[in-house]
Amino acid sequence: QVQLVESGGGLVQAGGSLRLACRSSGRAFVRYNLGWFRQAPGKEREFVAAINWSGEASFTADSVKGRFTLSRDNPKNTGYLQMNNLKPEDTAVYYCNAGGTFNSDSYSPYDQYWGQGTQVTVSS
Repeated sequence: QVQLVESGGGLVQAGGSLRLACRSSGRAFVRYNLGWFRQAPGKEREFVAAINWSGEASFTADSVKGRFTLSRDNPKNTGYLQMNNLKPEDTAVYYCNAGGTFNSDSYSPYDQYWGQGTQVTVSS
């Protein structure tokens, strides 16, 4: 069983930065691909970024390309989403997902392993 806990959200002005963390309680973290999603009020959950189990491959959605980057520290069972040059339209609850299917340009989440989400609010 894997439990995911996100942290690092908060209120930031446009142009600012935040780093989200997704920590897993399970020892199998190293085997799991990770995905990040977000959901703004009144909108559907959308894909943001994904990184494979080793950290050697990652990609982001076009809406955040060049601003968001991913990394992971497997010994610490933690993945990170570095968000720079934040915009008001980035305001959402951000969720991490583990165990999904990672391809070069797509990530299909695994429904069993979601975090509880962390709020990111970007003021203009």
